[in-house]
Amino acid sequence: MSAAERGVRSPRMPKNAVPDPVAEPRPRPAWEASYALSLVLVDAALISVAGYVALGRFGVDRTVNGIPYGVLAVLLAPVWVLVLAVGRAYESRFVGVGSDEFRRVFDSSVRLLAAVATTAFVFRLPLSRGFVGVAFPLGTVLLLLGRYGARRVLHRLRRKGRAVHNVLVVGARDGVEAVVAQMCESPHAGMRVVGACVPDTERPVVAGGIHVKVYGVPMEAARAVGECGADTVAVAGGWAMGADGVRRLAWQLEGSGVDLVVAPSLTNVAGPRITIRPVAGLPLLHVDEPEFTGFRRLVKGALDRSLAAFMLLAGSPVLLLVALAVKVTDRGPVFYGQERIGRDGKAFRIWKFRSMYVGADRVVDELAEQNEKDAVLFKIRRDPRVTPVGRWLRRFSVDEVPQLWNVVKGDMSLVGPRPPLPSEVEKYGYDVRRRLLVKPGVTGLWQVSGRSDLSWEESVRLDLHYVENWSVAMDAMILWKTFGAVVRGRGAY
Repeated sequence: MSAAERGVRSPRMPKNAVPDPVAEPRPRPAWEASYALSLVLVDAALISVAGYVALGRFGVDRTVNGIPYGVLAVLLAPVWVLVLAVGRAYESRFVGVGSDEFRRVFDSSVRLLAAVATTAFVFRLPLSRGFVGVAFPLGTVLLLLGRYGARRVLHRLRRKGRAVHNVLVVGARDGVEAVVAQMCESPHAGMRVVGACVPDTERPVVAGGIHVKVYGVPMEAARAVGECGADTVAVAGGWAMGADGVRRLAWQLEGSGVDLVVAPSLTNVAGPRITIRPVAGLPLLHVDEPEFTGFRRLVKGALDRSLAAFMLLAGSPVLLLVALAVKVTDRGPVFYGQERIGRDGKAFRIWKFRSMYVGADRVVDELAEQNEKDAVLFKIRRDPRVTPVGRWLRRFSVDEVPQLWNVVKGDMSLVGPRPPLPSEVEKYGYDVRRRLLVKPGVTGLWQVSGRSDLSWEESVRLDLHYVENWSVAMDAMILWKTFGAVVRGRGAY
């Protein structure tokens, strides 16, 4: 008879081997439920619009086995919303940031369409292909647009400090500081740091321009949650807790309603390059190599050149007017060519509409003291070399449109790292030279994230993130965001 059967406690299994949860239960933030309900109502309204557009076009006086299409149009919204809920399209962890929200909406819509088509085929239902062919594509497009609009509203609220998660960051001080800085740089992500737990508790954590109060050592994180009012605990990479400490923290947070997230020490790697592979009970992160060649690169190149050629042809009347304005207001050449460094360190000549007075590049040394950047970049907010027309061209990035010709030639891509000067490349370190593994871009993450307002370090970080994780979908997202960045003109000088 075993010790358990005799009612005797094994000495190897002390009573507190598995700790009871110590974090007090906390209600989820009220904004989560309100935002989810708003999404449900908006989605239902948009689906109803799609259903009634399809009804008016194909099914007003028709029935399916005696059921009017009007009834089907009414049922479409609740059924579709239910499928979205099953697909976890309303969970707070997926809404507001990243592409996962849009992917879940799209995947759920495709699954519903497949289920309807399969049901109609198996049961031989005389379902109008016209009704289905209008309702589902239109509904999916409207849902995606609705989510985009809702996200814009949510981001606006978060920049005002509302609809955010209160985060306690736990780990070694350097890791905690890195996570805090990242969260402060992305207020739209909705992560507001309210406290930290680090091994050395004598001084506060200072990062991202804020001072974060320390509530104890990492092993006291579960207790600190209640003191700082956090609803999320973020364990920083390179933590001082160890794997057992993180596991115990997860146990201690059970039932409290507090989310636990882990920021891996592996940075600048995201998206499809990372998969979790359980091996011998260990959740191992498998990291694929970045893709610098292959079929997807061929697709990217073909799309780049065809879109660039189309934009040049479509915008040729406007480009002629811009060229005329440059020539009339200043008697120098219309275009300005400059040597830049492209993929694999190969030099090429970039083309822009001239926005400075002739000979401006020869007086850089005289203006060195006015440089507002660092030793690598040279930027002056009110550069005296810029012409009046050039200042307008730069405000809306019109001066960079001739770079589309560089894309057609194959020197550049539509999306990529910023094209550097030879003098800048000479100062590159080993890490920064990875920017040269891909073609430079007319736009990029640096363009949609602040342009000239970015520091050198932040510009490098964004470019390296793109180099490591590029995809056609990411390119499409950046091109879409570029339009808004250009219209706002923030960071353009």
